[in-house]
Amino acid sequence: MMKSYTDLQVAHEAALKGADVIRYFSANRHKLTIDHKGRHDLVTQADVQTEERIIETIREYRPDDFFLAEESEAHDHLTDARTWIIDPIDGTTNFAHGFPAYCVSIALWENRQPKAGVIYELNSGEMFTAEAGSGAFLNGQPIRVSDVKTASAALLGTGFPYRDLGLIDDYLHLMKCFMEETHGIRRPGSAAYDLACVAAGRLDGFYEYALSPWDVAAGVLLIQEAGGQVCDWQGGSDWLFGKRIICGNPDITAYLFDRIQHYIPREKRKPQLPH
Repeated sequence: MMKSYTDLQVAHEAALKGADVIRYFSANRHKLTIDHKGRHDLVTQADVQTEERIIETIREYRPDDFFLAEESEAHDHLTDARTWIIDPIDGTTNFAHGFPAYCVSIALWENRQPKAGVIYELNSGEMFTAEAGSGAFLNGQPIRVSDVKTASAALLGTGFPYRDLGLIDDYLHLMKCFMEETHGIRRPGSAAYDLACVAAGRLDGFYEYALSPWDVAAGVLLIQEAGGQVCDWQGGSDWLFGKRIICGNPDITAYLFDRIQHYIPREKRKPQLPH
């Protein structure tokens, strides 16, 4: 008889199984083929095979659940049904170049709310986990967002809007503001890992534009369970499909929201929801 696993244990097991595939291709880069979904958007067979392994593992324990995944099960909507939202390799460009900043991200959503999530940064061996109402953890130890109160002491994370260069001038204007007012900005190239770092108090806040649901589905639960806040660029809750997110500890989230209202035109702050 198959062992009875909680949803979080299923996600944990699936992340480890997926990481095995990534490690194989990392050690055998001569076997890696790279395709382009767009000029800045890569996909490798490591992404595809990792996603297949993750879904296969989850289906062993949860055969009736649904999936929303970057490479094979991409949708532009979510129902109340139990749905696993998966990014097999968040940071594919980093992985393809051998830059050690990428992770597996798996989240379970039900009734349009996050229930469980894991982010596994396999280069460091860091497994971030969270269950709704049960806190957030890093390798089994509780984590909390930072208690930084002021912008001048805050370290921020972000990403660059390669998929929509129409916002780049406003984005750079906003970045100049943050360079002048904060302690610094980091851009590792994996939004899911950035969100995990916010939950762990390493980054005090994060903002980005042009994200996909699988980039944020697990990380947001980590942040919420670690005492942080999350919103879209208009202060609402349309961040899963709306492509724009602000998050961090409460004080830095408020600061980021204020500056984005000031520097980004209103029409460009609206969530880009699917029709």
